[in-house]
Amino acid sequence: MAVTGKAKHESGFQVPEYLNASPQEALLRLAAIVESTDDVIISKDLNGTITSWNPAAERIFGYRADEIIGKSILTLIPEELHPEETEILRKLSAGERIEHYETVRVSKHGVRVPVSLTISPIRDLSGRVVGASKIARDLSERVQADRAQFHLAAIVKSSDDAIASKDLNGIITSWNFAAEKLFGWKAEEMVGRSVLTIIPPELHYQEPDILRKLRAGERIDHYETERLRKNGERVWVSLTISPIKDPTGRIIGASKIARDISERKRVQEALIQSEKLAATGRMAAAIAHEINNPLEAVTNLAYLLTTDTSINATARSYAQMMLDEVARASHITKQTLAFYRESGTPVPFDVRDLMDNVLALNRPALEKRGLQVVKEYRGAEPIYGYPAEMRQVFANLLLNAIDASPDGGTIRVRVSCDRKRQNGEQQIRVTVADTGSGVPVQNRRRLFEPFFTTKGHRGNGLGLWVSLGIVQKHGGRIRLRSSTEHNRSGTVFSVLLPIGGISADRNNLSQWPPPPESSRTISPTKPLASPKSIRVLSK
Repeated sequence: MAVTGKAKHESGFQVPEYLNASPQEALLRLAAIVESTDDVIISKDLNGTITSWNPAAERIFGYRADEIIGKSILTLIPEELHPEETEILRKLSAGERIEHYETVRVSKHGVRVPVSLTISPIRDLSGRVVGASKIARDLSERVQADRAQFHLAAIVKSSDDAIASKDLNGIITSWNFAAEKLFGWKAEEMVGRSVLTIIPPELHYQEPDILRKLRAGERIDHYETERLRKNGERVWVSLTISPIKDPTGRIIGASKIARDISERKRVQEALIQSEKLAATGRMAAAIAHEINNPLEAVTNLAYLLTTDTSINATARSYAQMMLDEVARASHITKQTLAFYRESGTPVPFDVRDLMDNVLALNRPALEKRGLQVVKEYRGAEPIYGYPAEMRQVFANLLLNAIDASPDGGTIRVRVSCDRKRQNGEQQIRVTVADTGSGVPVQNRRRLFEPFFTTKGHRGNGLGLWVSLGIVQKHGGRIRLRSSTEHNRSGTVFSVLLPIGGISADRNNLSQWPPPPESSRTISPTKPLASPKSIRVLSK
């Protein structure tokens, strides 16, 4: 007799109704479960003939029960997978169960359906295996999702833009090939590291604000900033940063797309510098025009001092030095006033004399910083060119070395004659090396740009730019080496000048006996050699 309500166990607990159901009611309940489930549930005998077919099977495979029951299970299996069925039947006959087996089946309309199968043996009352039940779960949505993710991953991998992701603690979780090319770090080097690795130290303050906006669900579009390469170089990038959400909508991280805009920035900077130079040129021309008259007066007074026999020779030598400096200032104003370029005949001159003169003029600054100057002059040859302009180059390099050494140290000045590696021609090498603070990597490539300075309000950013132009005018080059490492800091500027200089005429050079080699140390605590005027040899 069926129990229609809840019965009490002898212990007093309520017994669930389904445990008191009759066998017939239990079968009906199981049938209802099979009919209403979203999973495909079918059965077959040991010959592979389908014996039952639920509504979910009809919905997924397209066959009605009256169309498919009595047919072989091979109807649903792609031809190339038919050997699977033989192996499945063998395992079932041995009483084995097959769980979560992923494969493909074919619908009535020929559509392939990815499924996960669980296949269990069916036994009769004696325990003999007489068939099998199959539960098939449609994996189409998961497969489509996997394909979509694979497609997206392929897009990210092949993108020309650097694409990376990070969690909400700023730890990098993915890094594509373009990011490797842009920043120089491989994926295995960056994944697991803080994103601060590629952010310049002075910009670290930006990251907490970015993470705050991401946690709030905000997106950051086309944010232009600087980032660091593995070798320490800086690169301008345009960033788009978007929050990443999990299936529940919770923000768990961020994706970053970085586009290299360095070239665009360089073009913009060149335009800005061009405008600055034009404005500076107009202003400088006006100043040069006004300064010419007082320069002429100072020149006349200095000349009178050089010819005044009532003062001692040392005073007259200082007056001569002053006259030379005023002449150089006058030359610069002429250049500025009408973009004047010296059109006279280049003359041969000794760069050692120029360097001695520059050192003498800057003796007070050297003494004030407690700097020791070491000179090494080794077998130099005269070159053709404009000595006033080259002296300006050496003065700029020496002043930079002094500014880089606020705590004292050593400035080494070398002049030597060597040969170019390419063609064996002789060239003069003038080196100014200091033991100062060094130039950071990110600033080295910009040192020769107009208006770029590392001296703050104390510099105008024109010295090295002007120096480069003068050296190139003489057919030469400037090289830079620098280090900021502890106990190894310092900067070395090398000016390489061809022996011929501007003129290739060497007739005068053969008449000029080379000065003897010298190597001596100059200490600012001892008197420097008496200043000499620039020695210029002409025909």
